[in-house]
Amino acid sequence: MDITPYIEGIRRDLLAAARASGEEGEAFVAERLSYAIDASARLAIMEAISAAAAEITAKMASGSVDVRLSGRDLDFSVHAGMPSTPTPPPPPSLEKDAEQQDEGGLARVTVRLPEAVKAKAEARAEAANQSLNTWIVNAIRVSTIRDGFQMDPSEILNHFLGQDPFSGRKGPRHMKGWN
Repeated sequence: MDITPYIEGIRRDLLAAARASGEEGEAFVAERLSYAIDASARLAIMEAISAAAAEITAKMASGSVDVRLSGRDLDFSVHAGMPSTPTPPPPPSLEKDAEQQDEGGLARVTVRLPEAVKAKAEARAEAANQSLNTWIVNAIRVSTIRDGFQMDPSEILNHFLGQDPFSGRKGPRHMKGWN
């Protein structure tokens, strides 16, 4: 930013005021004085612009505005900073979903688990100070809420068996349990 036009404006105003008095000597003194105050006026304008840049930076969420001196001109540098990441939506309330899911009757389900899986589930339930049944119900509840755990059993079976489990052909390997 070239501030010379602003300094010239101050000089013109000072000369116009001196010429308005009508005396030639005062105009000469005013012109000499205008050249003398050039440096001080330039410095005052630079300080004002630097203070404005600092104030703008303070009000920005991120980033900054810098003012640099390049010869007799001012250069501005604007740094946008890191874009603010949108806050993720709050996780679904388990209590609210549990209340909605608990509406209605209870269903009895029999599940056959490999011993190793049952032992791990019992250990997790004990760590959570819950019965195994309560822990399993809560695990299923968490996996069935929106945006919860997504699983396609056929993909898991394909991974372990190496073929389509519903094709009727037996594969070379058999799955005995989960370790």
